[in-house]
Amino acid sequence: MKIAVIPARGGSKRIPRKNIRPFCGKPIIAYSIEAAQASGLFDEIIVSTDDAEIAEVARQFGATAPFVRPKEISDDHTGTAAVVKHAVTWFIERGDDITHVCCIYATAPLIQASFLREAHDALTSSDAAFAFSVTSYAFPIQRALRMTPAGRVDPFHPEHRLTRSQDLEPAYHDAGQFYWGTAAAFLEDVPIFSERSVGVVLPRHLVQDIDTVEDWEQAEYMFRAVNRG
Repeated sequence: MKIAVIPARGGSKRIPRKNIRPFCGKPIIAYSIEAAQASGLFDEIIVSTDDAEIAEVARQFGATAPFVRPKEISDDHTGTAAVVKHAVTWFIERGDDITHVCCIYATAPLIQASFLREAHDALTSSDAAFAFSVTSYAFPIQRALRMTPAGRVDPFHPEHRLTRSQDLEPAYHDAGQFYWGTAAAFLEDVPIFSERSVGVVLPRHLVQDIDTVEDWEQAEYMFRAVNRG
């Protein structure tokens, strides 16, 4: 059995009610649910939440919310892996045989079903524990600068001051959309960011972290650009 787990607690502070706030015409969580549905990969798509309103919105768009997330894993300090582990354990205790799990963030409106399928195939055709979305940095990280207390700039890597950009190794970062993993890897607390993971590269125009209102507005611009016409 393969499940999608969408973490969506109710206590967002920087953007109140972030997980069900309207985004380009519908609650933002709907895009994650719909991408999971379109992928055709999941036996069940669940939303792990401590909030009754979020649970109801999730059900309206075809997901389930079969349990109330416990308070001890619904605070600001709980990581994604703990939430997924709880969901997997809940299913196993009910008697289900869970083989693979995909954690999908609730605020990922640019998510594409095709990349969920690509990551699934990368995971299941290898001995990896995880496969998750990454994207490239827009500028070489070897050219990063720090600001001194006096306001002067100081290169992090002065040895690359004169290195041509095309000669520098590309660098990638977590795209913050989804994390496929084996159920065993989540249950055994295997680190996601390790050599046991496969990175599935997303184009930068499909990646936008949403932590502030400014991020939200930027994501809406990007969404409209991608979906125009």
